[in-house]
Amino acid sequence: MNRLRRLLTASIALAAVAAVPPAFAESKGKIFYMVPTLLDEFQTESVSSITKFMADVGYEVVTLNADNKTDLQQSQMNDTILQKPAAIILAAVDFNALAPSIEKARAAGIPVMIFDRQITSTPSDFTSVAGTVEIGRVAAGEIQRLLTERKGGVKGKILQVLGDPADPYTLDIQKGFEEQMKAFPEAQIITLPAMQWEASNAGTIVSDQMVANPDIDLIFLHAAHLSVAAVAALEAKGKKPGDVMLISSNGAPVGLDLIRKGWLNVEVEQPLYAQAAALAMFADKVVNKQEIKPGRYNVLGLDSELTIEAWGPNIKIPGAAITKDNVDEPRFWGNLKAPADKITPVQ
Repeated sequence: MNRLRRLLTASIALAAVAAVPPAFAESKGKIFYMVPTLLDEFQTESVSSITKFMADVGYEVVTLNADNKTDLQQSQMNDTILQKPAAIILAAVDFNALAPSIEKARAAGIPVMIFDRQITSTPSDFTSVAGTVEIGRVAAGEIQRLLTERKGGVKGKILQVLGDPADPYTLDIQKGFEEQMKAFPEAQIITLPAMQWEASNAGTIVSDQMVANPDIDLIFLHAAHLSVAAVAALEAKGKKPGDVMLISSNGAPVGLDLIRKGWLNVEVEQPLYAQAAALAMFADKVVNKQEIKPGRYNVLGLDSELTIEAWGPNIKIPGAAITKDNVDEPRFWGNLKAPADKITPVQ
């Protein structure tokens, strides 16, 4: 009887272990995600997607919000280093100010992965960013298509509204876009910056340019929130959806809504979900300090390039074009539905 009881007890214990969810049973440790702010959908969605994808590969994520304060994020980094996590993911409030914190963490044997906000001033262990030059190229291809469909060729006036000219994000998009447009001299590009990424500045630019250049065919804005102000300016001029073609980039929910309303022709997405998935794909190699090989990698269906730079392994993920035909697909982060795809580690 005692032997039977012991066998029954052992069976129950084994069954309990088997019932533990795999992500918990195979926990590889904690990874701290240092998010710069939670004031916009991109940042809140980054938390949920990084948490989900890291759980797929066996890590628990702890998120610390810096509220856009550099000194707070520096303090959080110091406290996190003392806890000796498996790794740190950093989206820096200030690119340069956080470099000493990265160095301190790595000196303590804690690998640091950079998310979205690329830091090139000091080495890190892995960087996952949007291919911003590539976003500009995708936008150029869509603009060439739109102009050809309406005007029979790549010709006419294009108003390009940048973000803040001190931000590499907008400068890279401009670079990729203008490189692809060089072959079309009949397309005149007027370029103006919306200082500090302020939407009202974009609205003023559009309003003024519709007076100075009433024959503008297409407006290309470097962020979806700038498009909202552009639409308001066009409405104030008596324009209807479709009168002036619009395209913007980053894939925010407001951009997708403007597509549904007929104002925006194309939104070129910043691939948030794929950027987060890439961190999880390479987490084991980063944590275990294994070699990361350059090359092409498929990240949630996007063909991405990993290179070894002076600051470490760097993967660039291109954006995809969102139109009225595919706007409701959950793969676009602006729909706020993280993909169910299960991430598997790179071997």
